[in-house]
Amino acid sequence: MTRYSYLSHLECARCGHVHDATVAQGLCRRCASPLLARYDLDALKREVPRSSLRDRSWELWRYHELLPSSAASNEVKLGEVVTPLLKMARHGADLGLQELWIKDESATPTSTFKARGAAVGVSRAAELGWTQIAMPTNGNAGAAWAAYAARAGLRALIAMPEDAPRITRAECLTAGAEVHLVDGVISDAGAMIADAVSRGDWVDVATLKEPYRIEGKKTMGLEIVEQLGWTLPDVVVYPTGGGVGLIGIHKAIEELLALGWVEGQMPRFVAVQSSGCAPIVSAFEQGRPDSTFWEDSRTVAFGINVPKALGDFIMLDILYKTGGIAVDVNDDALLEELRILGRHEGLFVCPEGAAAVAATRRLAERGWISPTDRVVVLNTGAGIKYPECVDADLPVLAPGTSIPDSAVHASPTP
Repeated sequence: MTRYSYLSHLECARCGHVHDATVAQGLCRRCASPLLARYDLDALKREVPRSSLRDRSWELWRYHELLPSSAASNEVKLGEVVTPLLKMARHGADLGLQELWIKDESATPTSTFKARGAAVGVSRAAELGWTQIAMPTNGNAGAAWAAYAARAGLRALIAMPEDAPRITRAECLTAGAEVHLVDGVISDAGAMIADAVSRGDWVDVATLKEPYRIEGKKTMGLEIVEQLGWTLPDVVVYPTGGGVGLIGIHKAIEELLALGWVEGQMPRFVAVQSSGCAPIVSAFEQGRPDSTFWEDSRTVAFGINVPKALGDFIMLDILYKTGGIAVDVNDDALLEELRILGRHEGLFVCPEGAAAVAATRRLAERGWISPTDRVVVLNTGAGIKYPECVDADLPVLAPGTSIPDSAVHASPTP
């Protein structure tokens, strides 16, 4: 008889120590490193053919055998559709690439990829009996977890930098979360949450401090492969802060290869950071296994403003073993790319997604990405959540005023 979930156990990403997946777990009890969910892939391969997905709803939960919830009734849902994978023909031609694709995460319930981690993480938290969750956030993760916590009837405690996008603050408050601002960066918010957890009954669900956020983010990789007709891209370009999405996509492809649902070579992974906060880039260039704290971090791409990621060693290992690379781009370059991409493809991407596209341009110019490579770039959220990134001030014309000739006779957009 097939099972709803083939979750088997939890495994420490650093020391390999095995933990029980049927009870609530945080970090590894031996070395305080992140835990990874493991599945009985041998049984799944025997019992569930890939073809069984054909008649399922086109939603995140179609991959339930590779997700932790033990029953459909335990899934907390807000409408997690499979997000579009769009071929960018015009922008690809501009970059000299024949197959440039973008996975557009703006279609999720909270308009960013953070909804994936929240959907699966909150579902599992509720299933394991948690009633109160606490987390630091750069904005979008807090908004997503607050929304799903509300849906599940859980309390949420959120701490975020004062400079985080105001819309995310409003999202958290609307969902009934208790929100606190800090004059600092996400690591400062993390210290605030850790202190609160030590003094109360909250469960810390910060990035990689519980094992199921990765499983939600993993579905991006599952979707990409299925949307490409069960074939693999050559390159995956990911805007990297905490790195859960990068880790999740790689994990998804590892599992699909083990199941025999897809064949080929693991893609090369690209971790993209801002020049104002590039600890992974710095560590990669030095060949280090982990990163050091990035002082005075600052960037308009707020979602990747993470001075020190808990899972840095996992990300760097993925880059090294896939023949990948870490690249940083400055704010001017990513904001320019945001506008060019909008003109070419009609997409208003978030600044983090723009950073990934700008990095793709640089790597194509350098020849690291070849013209025939199939490249998938992740746009992790909707640009409309960052209205300050585009100067939309325009002159106001009086009624009856003509539109200037310079605009009327302008050349078509290239």
